[in-house]
Amino acid sequence: MQDVRGFLERLFSAAVAAAQPERVLADFLPEPPTGRTLVLGAGKAASAMARVVDATWPQDMSGLVVTRYGQGMDCGRIEVVEAAHPVPDLAGQQAARRMLDLCRDLNADDLVLALISGGGSALLSLPGGDIELAEKQELNRQLLECGASITEINTLRKHISAIKGGRLAAACHPAKVVSLLISDVPGDDPQVIASGPTLPDPSTAAQARAIIDRYQLTVADSIRQFLLSEQAETPGPADPRFEGDELQLVAAPQISLQAAAAQARSEAVPALILSDCIEGEAREIGKAFAAIARQAKFHNQPIAPPCVILSGGETTVSIKGNGKGGPNTEFNLAMALALAGESGITALACDTDGIDGSEDNAGCIIDETSLARARERGLDPAGYLENNDAWTFFDAIGDLVVTGPTHTNVNDLRAIYVAAPNDPE
Repeated sequence: MQDVRGFLERLFSAAVAAAQPERVLADFLPEPPTGRTLVLGAGKAASAMARVVDATWPQDMSGLVVTRYGQGMDCGRIEVVEAAHPVPDLAGQQAARRMLDLCRDLNADDLVLALISGGGSALLSLPGGDIELAEKQELNRQLLECGASITEINTLRKHISAIKGGRLAAACHPAKVVSLLISDVPGDDPQVIASGPTLPDPSTAAQARAIIDRYQLTVADSIRQFLLSEQAETPGPADPRFEGDELQLVAAPQISLQAAAAQARSEAVPALILSDCIEGEAREIGKAFAAIARQAKFHNQPIAPPCVILSGGETTVSIKGNGKGGPNTEFNLAMALALAGESGITALACDTDGIDGSEDNAGCIIDETSLARARERGLDPAGYLENNDAWTFFDAIGDLVVTGPTHTNVNDLRAIYVAAPNDPE
């Protein structure tokens, strides 16, 4: 194959397109109610989802959704607020408070459409009790740096919130709540997506406290005291306020992986979907995937080359250095180091929301020349990995993938192309 990089980028584009709200959402909209329709939403896909609803909903409605700065769009009858991600800010807090206010006079004839996608947990931030926003921001920073899984992070977020963990839906009672979800979590657990603001929560405050202890997090006294109070317990599955509510998963990582695989096969490249729920430390997963690629190259397992090996999920980074980057660039840098210039292996690792970590790239691509090109520039790849500075490394050698916001989010996509022997890449 002559243009492997272009091939991998086409697979990524196909994966993102398959999860676009304009393609998937309309088929899941319920029948209009006899009363009012209120649209509420949060996440990186919230404004794109709201735009579909505004364009297709046949009767009067109103609403409010919150999305990341720079990702809002005109949604007609639905107001869009932009706020900070991944560390929450005042704009997100104010939007959350306004949503609760909008729910106060709903009745049993009304319908709430909840448009929930990844990123909603940080964007919809309303601390419980006496917890200050600055205290929650500091805890959020520690959670993002400690290597905790998204399930652990959101379990803790739920129990220090006044809106997450089913509390938004409880506030909407007795109106019917229909939650339309785009999944960005391994395993597609709906209660984890955006910390489940509209779904009953089976986790406990004791579990949230255990996460603080497990990662030795430094938290404010107000947070510790709140987690010891009855207020910290979220409404659970037996709570009658959820009776009659519905949820629909409208897009998920597996859908996007299947689209990428279909694109590969349309270009005569066999594709293997390894898993849609890979989790773990990005650099360790990168080393493991280097071994999988070598197994394919030398032993035709788990698939014979030429081939592409696809996977999704969410890796994490335990931050020890002071560099720039995200889990996808860290994954690929670790993989490149493990491959040590192995010929015939090219890999793309990108986040389907278009933002890997805190920078402006979706991810990056590596091939057999990546390390050599870096060293020609006097760069030490291992040093950049140790400093969690993969973004700077790939920026220097021109291997970042920059797409801009995609207005959807079904987590990471990794595509590893393994060439056949004597394949002129």
